[in-house]
Amino acid sequence: MTYWALNAVFLGAVAVLVVAAVLARRAPRWSAVGIAALVLLTMTAVFDNVIIGVGLVAYDDAHLSGARLGLAPIEDFAYTIAAVLGLPALWHLVPQRRAASSAPAGGAGS
Repeated sequence: MTYWALNAVFLGAVAVLVVAAVLARRAPRWSAVGIAALVLLTMTAVFDNVIIGVGLVAYDDAHLSGARLGLAPIEDFAYTIAAVLGLPALWHLVPQRRAASSAPAGGAGS
């Protein structure tokens, strides 16, 4: 199995979440998602190159597309994209809990 095939599973699940959030009209603020994506993709590029450069992580080239950003295979960025899109969509789809009532703790008769 290639890394792209594995990524397709995660990205497919995220696509379902994003579409559900958009259809439910509960989508996140895309400008905030874009800023987070820019920051996290930059951090992924930096730290993936570091951990690959020091030999902490190695990849089987037979399962890679061959496209790289520095030392980091482009497939590594799919997980960041999945997190940056999926988590806000999931956050907006999960019902929010209501604030506790302002009644004193301990209830009546305490």
